[in-house]
Order: sequence, then structure tokens, then C-alpha cells
Amino acid sequence: MLTKCGVDASKASLDAWIEAVGHRRFANSPEGVAELAAWAREHGADLIVMEASGGIEQPAYLALWRLGFPCAIANPRAVRRFAEAMGRLEKTDRIDGEVIARYAEAKRLQPTLPPSAEQQRLDALGTRLRQVTADLSVQKRRLHATRDQEALASLKALIAFLDGQAGELVEQIGALIDTDPLWQALDRTFRSVKGVAGRTVTTLLTELPEIGTLPNKAIAKLAGLAPIANDSGKRNGPRSIRGGRSAVRTILFLVADIARKYDPSLADFRERLLAQGKPKMVVRVALARKLLVRLNAKARETRASLAYAL
Repeated sequence: MLTKCGVDASKASLDAWIEAVGHRRFANSPEGVAELAAWAREHGADLIVMEASGGIEQPAYLALWRLGFPCAIANPRAVRRFAEAMGRLEKTDRIDGEVIARYAEAKRLQPTLPPSAEQQRLDALGTRLRQVTADLSVQKRRLHATRDQEALASLKALIAFLDGQAGELVEQIGALIDTDPLWQALDRTFRSVKGVAGRTVTTLLTELPEIGTLPNKAIAKLAGLAPIANDSGKRNGPRSIRGGRSAVRTILFLVADIARKYDPSLADFRERLLAQGKPKMVVRVALARKLLVRLNAKARETRASLAYAL
């Protein structure tokens, strides 16, 4: 029988659990990860599963793959709801390892292949660009509320610095995209839609690398732009979006509103929904989803053309 090893990762430790032997704690260090891999092999584990923990799990996850041990990353919210459904309301590192293992068995999780070194670098640069952009927005809002001249000078200096940082990151991301034929082709494809620019391309390549490989319904659900059914018996409840990748959703809301000004079909789609009395937020979601489906279809064609050429 195949066995899953659940691991709760923290900065200092890796709390592992296997059905046959129970709990064991390892240091979250190269040596500790090697010991974890050896222990999991010794007890017949075929997969090590960790929750996504804001990046804390990434060094151990990548190290395990380098050691040749398959790993998977689980959605922490799904794991917690699974625990609650099983009546496990307590939460400790020891318990979390067990719950993760049992969740992986129940869901029959498959290995989550690690990104390439280039994808990891692109992800890191994209994340940093979003952080800098968010900081810029905060500082600019403070600028409008500040009257003191010295405080204004300080804010303007910081804004100038952050602007420079953002510009450098955009250049680094552009240079990195130019090193990969697929990224280059997708960059051109996405930009062919008027309104889509560099920030959108970066977000799609870093936050939604599956674009062009999944059906339209699946990619919309992954982005959190697919309405979730809420029906029971004769009752048809309101459908709302939930979960998904917020960075993708946020930028598509903005870009879809720009793109419809240049694309009559998007503009007509929006007007039809408004004429039907749909709430503005529903229209906003529908427009973003329509744009994503279009980008997904274009990305699928680009991937197919590139594969054929090779």
C-alpha cells in the first residue's frame, strides 16, 4: 500500500507524520531535509506533502525534489476544512502533519513538479514588482494627504526611489522573458490584445503559468473567475466567485475595463449585461472572465504552433 508523508513546515522545523510510525520532527535545514527524505523512504512513503505556507515550505520542497523524492503542495484552506470535516478542530504542528497526510490520501494528490530555475527567478521578480507597485500606491495616497513641506519632500524622494526600482524590475523581467522562446511567443500573443501590457504579461506568466494548457472553464476556476453553483433541491442560489489566484483576478479586472474601450465585442458584451440589469460587480467579473478565456485560447494556439515548429 502506498503511503503519504504529511509535513507541516515552519521556519525552524519540519513536523512529519506517516501512518505506520506517527510523528517525527526534523530541522528545517539541508541536513534536516536529507534526514526527512531518508526517514520517509525507510517507512515506504511514496509522496511527501506540504501546505503552501507563504514560501516557508519552498526550500524544503525544492531540496526534496533535488534528492529525488516526489513532493506535492496542498492548499492550506482545503486542508483546514478537511480537518474540520473530520472533527479535528485542534491545531498543532504534530496534528497538522497527520491531517496533511490524511488529506493527501483522501484526495489522491499527485506530485507537484517544481518550477525550473528560470521560472523561479521570474516568479521572484514578478512578486517583487507587485510589492513595489503596492508600496508606490500607498506612498502616493499619503502624498495627497500631506501638507508639511519636509514630509512631502521625504515622500517624493521615496516615490522616486520606488519608481526607479519598478523600472529596473520591469527591465529585468523583460530581459528574462527574452531568454525563453515560449515566454517570448506568449508575450507577443498577450500584447496582441489591446490594453494588455507588461504588468499583465508578467502576472500571467508568474501567477498563471498553466494558461494555454487547460480548458477555459478550468482556467477561469483557477483564477477565481468561475461562478460557483449554490443550488439545493428546487432552490437555485446566487452564484458567486470564490478562491482562486487574486493577483490574476485583480489585474484582469483593470485590464478588461481598458480592453473593452478598444474591442467592440467586449464593449457590446458589457452593455448587454448592463441592459439585462446585472449588478456592476457581476458585469465586472464576467468581462474579466471573457478576457481570460480569450487569452487562454490565444495561448493554447501559441503553444501548439511552437510545439509544431519544434
